[in-house]
Amino acid sequence: MRTQLNATTIKTEFPGHSGELLAARLDIPAGPIRATALFAHCFTCSKDILAAKSIASELARTGIAVMRFDFTGLGSSKGEFAHTNFSSNLEDLLIAAEYLRNNHEAPSLLIGHSLGGAAVLAAANDIPEVKAVATIGAPSNTEHVLHNFEANLDEIEKTGTAQVSLAGRPFTIKKQFLDDVRSMQIKDRVAAMRKSLLVLHSPIDQTVGIENAAEIFQAARHPKSFVSLDQADHLLTRSEDAAYAASVIAGWANRYLPADQPRAEEPVESVQVTETREGKFQQIVLAGKHRLFADEPESYGGLDSGLSPYDFMSSALGTCTGMTLRMYADRKGLDLNRISVEVSHAKVHAQDCIECSESQKEANARIDRFERTITIEGGTPDGLSDKLLEIADKCPVHRTLEASSVVATHLK
Repeated sequence: MRTQLNATTIKTEFPGHSGELLAARLDIPAGPIRATALFAHCFTCSKDILAAKSIASELARTGIAVMRFDFTGLGSSKGEFAHTNFSSNLEDLLIAAEYLRNNHEAPSLLIGHSLGGAAVLAAANDIPEVKAVATIGAPSNTEHVLHNFEANLDEIEKTGTAQVSLAGRPFTIKKQFLDDVRSMQIKDRVAAMRKSLLVLHSPIDQTVGIENAAEIFQAARHPKSFVSLDQADHLLTRSEDAAYAASVIAGWANRYLPADQPRAEEPVESVQVTETREGKFQQIVLAGKHRLFADEPESYGGLDSGLSPYDFMSSALGTCTGMTLRMYADRKGLDLNRISVEVSHAKVHAQDCIECSESQKEANARIDRFERTITIEGGTPDGLSDKLLEIADKCPVHRTLEASSVVATHLK
């Protein structure tokens, strides 16, 4: 398991099937890298489409590095799209895997969106290190892509070429493209695939119908899983749909990839916090074998992808209180039901704080006030209320917050 101290995105490039340079981004998580994934984008899309970015970001959060690249002639990659076809996309995909193998780590997870999904299904058996494959809105037959320029098919058949409009952009399509996609048998490749498979598809997909997911799933061997992307469109243009697909893939992949152990050998007292450079404030927190995220709400300019710093402080007080009460109950043999602690935080004037000491009120300063509300399911046993409040005040984090602390800071 390799270690990357800072989360980062590396821009890179490598020669594709035609020798032209392909543009790629490699999203690398902070801490140990448990596995590497390779993402193939949808037909005429790019590596920077929302779905690709969301999935790469979510997987990086769980310790998985992700490379996404533009196929020849698309996005920031060089070359002529008119000279490409599905077979050339497969070549580019295998070359990308080889690039990762030689320069970083071979991919153990393949992810493909739409026609990119068909590509990863077709290529999976040719990449021995791959353990799992996930597809989003993938067609079960590459010929399905021809509906994008159905009005121009006769012209392409007769003259050998035609300019078509796809997503508002002009593309030149040649007859060799038609011949190539018609010859590819994706379901045969799926049936021969010896990899774990996750099929994600929207039941209202108007571009690639849900029946394609059924055909892929039927053709595949176990282990295989299907997840419905309810209410999503084909391109996952809504951020919540892209985020959901990303979280499902990340959770599913955990079963087939090495366990995430960010700092298993480090003492728990040592916590490392590092910027991810995603958004303005997002940071990754590595504590022992745990990987957490800190952020600010969107209203403050953050991504709202994790707890805020004061949320962490409130969480520390709440969890410590609950644990302290449970330890006391167990030691005394008390039959306490489930304990929950709600903590709120505010900055108030000391003079307005009932709990503040006279010296604090005389200072006439603003202070941090944490308010705890402890709830015990079924009610507090008779005669124990005062004692439980006394024990709550003995929580170590409570004492730390009330006492004066020293923070020693060093610049490395």
